[in-house]
Amino acid sequence: MEIFKKLKQFYWPYVSYFYWSIFFLLFVTAITVIYPMVLQYTIDDVILAGDYEYVPYIALGFIAIMTVKGVTTFFHQYLGDMFGIRSVYRLRNALYEKLQFLPFRYYDNAKTGDLMSRLTADVEGFRFFLSFGFAELLRFSLLITLSLAVMFYYSVPLTLVTMAALPFLAFVVYKFDKRVHPAFRGIRKSFGNLNTKVQENISGINTVKSLSRESFEIDKFNSSNGDYREKYLTTSNVWAKYFPLMEFIGNVCVVALLSYGGYLVINGSVKPGELVAFFSLVWYIMWPIMNLGFVINLFSQSKASGERLLEILEADNEIHEKENPVAKERLEGHVQFKSVTLQYKEEDEEALSDVTFDATPGKVIGLIGATGSGKTSITQLITRFYEPTKGQILVDGTDIKDYSLSTLRKNIGFVMQESFLFSSTIKANISYGNPDVSMERIIDAAKRAQAHDFIMELPDGYDTMLGERGMGLSGGQKQRIAIARAILIDPSILVLDDATSAVDMETEFKIQKAFKEVMNGRTTFIIAHRISSLKHADEIIVLENGAVVERGVHEELLQNKGTYQRIYEIQYKDREIVTQGQ
Repeated sequence: MEIFKKLKQFYWPYVSYFYWSIFFLLFVTAITVIYPMVLQYTIDDVILAGDYEYVPYIALGFIAIMTVKGVTTFFHQYLGDMFGIRSVYRLRNALYEKLQFLPFRYYDNAKTGDLMSRLTADVEGFRFFLSFGFAELLRFSLLITLSLAVMFYYSVPLTLVTMAALPFLAFVVYKFDKRVHPAFRGIRKSFGNLNTKVQENISGINTVKSLSRESFEIDKFNSSNGDYREKYLTTSNVWAKYFPLMEFIGNVCVVALLSYGGYLVINGSVKPGELVAFFSLVWYIMWPIMNLGFVINLFSQSKASGERLLEILEADNEIHEKENPVAKERLEGHVQFKSVTLQYKEEDEEALSDVTFDATPGKVIGLIGATGSGKTSITQLITRFYEPTKGQILVDGTDIKDYSLSTLRKNIGFVMQESFLFSSTIKANISYGNPDVSMERIIDAAKRAQAHDFIMELPDGYDTMLGERGMGLSGGQKQRIAIARAILIDPSILVLDDATSAVDMETEFKIQKAFKEVMNGRTTFIIAHRISSLKHADEIIVLENGAVVERGVHEELLQNKGTYQRIYEIQYKDREIVTQGQ
């Protein structure tokens, strides 16, 4: 029950629904136990006594009892569902909120399909137990208790004979629970992996088709689906082994009851109606115990689901704010790195090693180097997506750890190499970081990003709905919308991570021309593989294996005859070869 204690904050505010549900459940259970008593009275005190005139009244009374039971059952089930639905609404919101604030390091290892499985199937499994499982467990307990009380009233010896089988049944149920919980945890994990395979396949369907890897993907899915099947078969095997054993013990108990009960009826110790009522009451005990496996099944599933949900809720958010962080509307954008080292994992090599630089407001810093040299790591540290292993990062002379995250990140505009667009209108995508901005400013940002012309050619202009991840636009068009989005938030610090990699040279020239105006007064970091994108920077930092190997302006670096000059020669020699070939 430890899992339910840890998740108590989500269902406890709605526990009144649960209590009212249980209140009506008491009536339902009490009425259920009355049935055998009515049957006993009808046989012994009406039929055997020959008082047939009471039969119509008993029938009407029985109909009245069933009507009351139907009404109380409705309220019991409705309130139970309200308890579960409202609880998981709160839980699902908390999970989604937690995912928004988890650090990048968490997503480095997480799988999208598995996270989706947790927020859907696992949350639903937990809800079902809250709505149904808790109440069913209590109903079983009440039914067994009340039935035993009536049975003791009718015959103590016959009740003791019936109860002799209960310890064996309880032991089998205990063993069943021990086996079925790990099995269901395996099912949940396997289902998450299966979801991940589907999600990855759909997201990368263009790559799959372009490389004719459909058969490979089918085989990969079959493997994951097969694992999910085997996990379910293992669970079914556990169920198949234990449930017949529980049923066998219950049937042995019934045989003992009929044998000994028949003997007591012959001796006159028990009336025939009491034996018939006793037989019904025994099933009110045996049936809950035998179906306790079903409730344990639900409990095991919900416990496994709860454990997976807690893994998200209890995940460490490594990026913490101070108690009273510095909150400002606008930063100047003076960025300083002081001997900064970054290591993503203990076993990994350093992504950055002893990096130091000073970027004053209005300065343009170019970052260049081979893939994996640490260019993007620098910009991700500025926004506190990751924390440096060593060293200090300052913005306007203040350690970035002293700022509130909202202050820091609202003052940084990012244009990624792979631009992500939401399934919404172009207008909504551009104004995503500043939703209350006027249409005039949205259009102005789009014009600066060289996006206005192609937007106006679309059927609905700025109100054009985009498909998933901006489906329907070219890579260059998506990137220009992302640039407009960054321009619109009017950041103090602008980060262009290979922002013009998906556009042609002519459009790149136009965007760079527009950027000159946008960069004025802002600290700008340009990450690029093409020297043409950053040769006009105030300072170019050349990175190699996470370390700064060169720094200076374009002309100085060419004269150094170092890494930068080699990159320049490779790029421009290729261009000369192409030109000569034409």
